[in-house]
This record gives sequence, C-alpha cells and structure tokens, in this order.
Amino acid sequence: MSTRPFGRAAIAVVALLAMGACSSSSKSSTSAPTTVGATPTTAAAATTTAPALNGSLTVFAASSLTGAFNAAKTTLATSAPSLGLTFSFAGSNTLVTQIEQGAPVDVFASADMANMNKLIGAGLVDAPVIFARNKLEIAVAPGNPRGITSLQDLAKPGLTVVLEATGVPAGDYTRQVETQLGVDITPKSLAPDVKTAITAVTSGEADATVVYVTDVAAAGSKVVGVTIPDNLQPAITYPIAVVKASHNHATAAAFVQSAVSGDVQEALIAQGFLAP
Repeated sequence: MSTRPFGRAAIAVVALLAMGACSSSSKSSTSAPTTVGATPTTAAAATTTAPALNGSLTVFAASSLTGAFNAAKTTLATSAPSLGLTFSFAGSNTLVTQIEQGAPVDVFASADMANMNKLIGAGLVDAPVIFARNKLEIAVAPGNPRGITSLQDLAKPGLTVVLEATGVPAGDYTRQVETQLGVDITPKSLAPDVKTAITAVTSGEADATVVYVTDVAAAGSKVVGVTIPDNLQPAITYPIAVVKASHNHATAAAFVQSAVSGDVQEALIAQGFLAP
C-alpha cells in the first residue's frame, strides 16, 4: 500500500490543533491573580474562589470583632472541621506592634486603614480587602441616668467619660467627630480597646463611653446606646489581609475570602456590622 505525505492544508490544521492544546493547558495552570498595592479592594472586587479552610490558622483581630469572629468560629467548626483556628483580640494598634515585632500570625483584621497602612508600609502584609463597616455610638448606663443625648453632652462638667487611647481606631474616630463639632471631651481615662471602654460603663466606673454600635448591641441590657447622627459619622471601614510571614498562606487567603463573602461575613452581618 502506498502512502502520501500530508498536504499543506492538513499540516496547517494539525499545527492549529497543537497550538490550541498548548493554550488550553497554559490557562488551566495559571494561578489566580494577586492584587498588588496599598489600596484595599472591596467585596465586589475580591476573588470568588479560595482554597479550602484546613490546617492551623492564627488571626489577629480588632477587639470589636470579638463576638462576630467567635460566632464564625462555631460555624466553621462544622463547615471546616479540619481548620484549627486561634484568635487574638486587642486594639488594632497593639496588634500591629506585635506583628512588627515578629509575632506568629497568619491574618490581620483591623478596625481602620491607618493601622493596616503601617504594615503595608513595612511590607508585612499582602494587599488588604475591606470586609465590613461600622458606626460609632455612645454607651451609657441602663436608663441613661445622666440624661446624655449627644456627643456634645460628654464635654459637660461632672460627667465621668472613658474614651479609647490615641491609635485605637474607635478613639481616633471619636476625636475626628470632636474636631468636627468643635467639642473637647476630657476623659477620666483612656482605654486600650473598645471592650475595656464599655466595661468601664457596665461596671459603673464611667457614665459614658464612645464605642461601635456593634459593641453596644453585644453588651445587651448592660448599657443603652445613644445615637450619633449619620452626618457626623466618620467612614469606619475594616480591612483584612494575609500576613506575608504566614506558614499557611492558602488557608489564610481562604479565611480572608470567608470574611468577605462566606461564613465569617454572615456572622458579621448577624452581629450588626455593615457590609463593605
């Protein structure tokens, strides 16, 4: 039986098929793009796929996230049983200092961009993403015995007020509102985080403090909230990022994704946080 070499047309078809196969193989092996830069993305811009949550993970998170993150941990115990999750809650500025000093941590969730920017500038975290928002609220004793109706009232003599220290996001946000109103509140003391500040009111040590609406809600009947009008509210955003020194980078990225649009995000909404 005789054979003939392929014609030019046949050779061209074979070449095109080979090129298509190479192109398909290349696309399937390309990793998901990584966001670069100091500007955080939003939930809408975040990647929609993430690796599975497994292995051990240490998360440093702002004190105001305590209730929501602990609630998420309970849910994740079912949905991601192979995940070993450890939380450390404190003022965002305190956590930044610990990360700068080399504390072993995989994910950092801050209550403001100012503290996150310190780690971005030091090259210690990946590009952050905004995962929640919040509002300020005045917390007073049940029944509001001192008749506090506004933030301006906190500057009146005779009131014992506790605010958060400089560098603690809630305290810095409050001072922004003070400047906007031309009000000068003289606190009895400065707390290291919002949980300590609200405890000063629930224990009777202080007549009032300024925390987040989620902290007032978490305190239940122990306090009453006094609303701060929306036109005075600063833009309170929560960024979250993978720490570059993480030993479980894939799971850290998966946790960040969950904070944006998974079990963690659902827990945040249930606790009164606003979507990003």
